[in-house]
Amino acid sequence: MTRDIAVVAFAQTDHRRTSEDLSEVEMLMPVLHEVLDRTGLKTSDIGFTCSGSSDYLAGRAFSFTLALDGVGAWPPISESHVEMDGAWALYEAWTKLLTGDTDTALVYSYGKSSPGSVRDVLTRQLDPYYVAPLWPDSVALAALQAQALIDEGYTDEPALAAVAARSRADAEANSHAQLRGSVPQGDYLVRPLRTGDCPPIGDGAAAVILAAGDRARELCERPAWIRGIDHRIEAHSLGVRELTDSPSTRLAAEKAGAFERPVDTAELHAPFTSQEVVLRKALRLGDDVRVNPSGGALAANPIMAAGLIRIGEAAARIHRGESDRALAHATSGPCLQQNLVAVLEGEPRHAQ
Repeated sequence: MTRDIAVVAFAQTDHRRTSEDLSEVEMLMPVLHEVLDRTGLKTSDIGFTCSGSSDYLAGRAFSFTLALDGVGAWPPISESHVEMDGAWALYEAWTKLLTGDTDTALVYSYGKSSPGSVRDVLTRQLDPYYVAPLWPDSVALAALQAQALIDEGYTDEPALAAVAARSRADAEANSHAQLRGSVPQGDYLVRPLRTGDCPPIGDGAAAVILAAGDRARELCERPAWIRGIDHRIEAHSLGVRELTDSPSTRLAAEKAGAFERPVDTAELHAPFTSQEVVLRKALRLGDDVRVNPSGGALAANPIMAAGLIRIGEAAARIHRGESDRALAHATSGPCLQQNLVAVLEGEPRHAQ
């Protein structure tokens, strides 16, 4: 038996360059309260809780257990954690709800990038035998991808600058975004990527609540139904991948049903301008699709939460009636290595 499962609430922090005055728990608590308040649920009403974060960012083992203080783990709760972006925590929670064991789930994720060097920390994702010893940082690898796209004629530097300008102009309407409005392209970080082609470093958290069937309709006036969700991965070795394409994104989208009918909104987790070029091609997005109306990861990129935020932002547009069928994408790893695609739909207007 299949179950209809929906995102019924979404909340996020204001994303800031640094939150050194707050612990992870203090950063997370207001978001958890907000997402519960939107549904009228209490912690004891949640059947399953799943979180996403990274011990490498926090700099200590099992750091996610501290965040459970913000959730309230006593009396004992059904809880899980993924060392991934919160989008993958949402996938686990969605799978749990499919079993019928519970009707509600809380998913949250958070990341504090400000204490260390993100460019160096992310090298821990690389192949430990052949690539990691070379110590290429995340911006250098993204620049390799961008240069490959330029060499193949898929884009150029002015087009990449236009992606950045559009994203941050759209973020003007997003009070949670870290970068809003006109942002200079700046100098080259690693050619051909300039400062403006790269995401801001910042701290933030997000949370969503999932609910199944009639319970979702009770908790939300217009639930964002998850019609399909899937994730795939590219080969670990960069040398055997075609960096100008993303077969894993295309396959995940196909399995999620993204190509069955047109979407009107796409929230893409593209931290670098060049990655939006790759994703648009893989997902067959035309100019009639509104891409990253929230500003996307170029406006706010809290690592481990930015992918979950893409799902939350897509769902929120459905909640508000601004979208009927939306695609959300999350990524992890260098050069779009791991990709998750979800398709969300609102019920027809006449049925409300």
